[in-house]
Amino acid sequence: MLIVLPPSEGKTTPAFGRPVVASALSFPQLTPARAEVLKDLTTLCAKEPRQAAKVLGLGPTQQDVVHLNARLTKAPAGPAIEVYTGVLYDALDVTTMTGVQRRRLDQRVVIASALFGFLRPNDLIPAYRLSGDVSLPKVGNLAKYWRGLLSAALDELPGVILDLRSGTYVALGPIPAAAAGRAVTGRILLERGRKRSVVSHHNKATKGHLVRALMQSGSAPKTINSLIAAITEVGFHCELIESTKAERAATLDIIVREV
Repeated sequence: MLIVLPPSEGKTTPAFGRPVVASALSFPQLTPARAEVLKDLTTLCAKEPRQAAKVLGLGPTQQDVVHLNARLTKAPAGPAIEVYTGVLYDALDVTTMTGVQRRRLDQRVVIASALFGFLRPNDLIPAYRLSGDVSLPKVGNLAKYWRGLLSAALDELPGVILDLRSGTYVALGPIPAAAAGRAVTGRILLERGRKRSVVSHHNKATKGHLVRALMQSGSAPKTINSLIAAITEVGFHCELIESTKAERAATLDIIVREV
């Protein structure tokens, strides 16, 4: 089983630790691309801070974020799963997981990143600011830059895939056609009465709770049907919507009734 998560805009800056070593991160085939994006971002923020703020979509009171990005190659790095914060990661609550659960998490979860491509939870990274919809001066549009590389990386990973990314991060590396038959795109829906709708905050929290429950259960589904069974067993109601196109993954609606 492979679960693909989005990153978070909010991050905790590690207080200490060695700087990031791009070649030491998971998915070594992405090392050259990571180095190129990292250099483009840090150079922009160091040499043209005002332009960097515009490119990154920052306001006049957020120059500290630009300075943070300018020093990424020197900043302390910590486990990605602890650097990323926000609703999803708060609900996942990795700090209260057991050692066994955290090892499962590192083996079965991949986090998408506009800066690093794909990460495993224990990969050591600095806090940074770079959204997936940004275009940098040299590498250009990040979705176009990463798309082929990340889709290829997903194709190389075995097993059933549960894609819980938001649209921006799906665009960085869509599920490749060759893997579509063993993948589902998770969608969280709030049901009230006979109406179902997407609710942003609860969407993120439910994803965090779901991943935590799956790591606690220890189940290791190998097919879409066994994935559905595993999700049901940990207390979530879900419905599979088959894709009308063979090259696209099915959708798995996960239904919640409380916010």
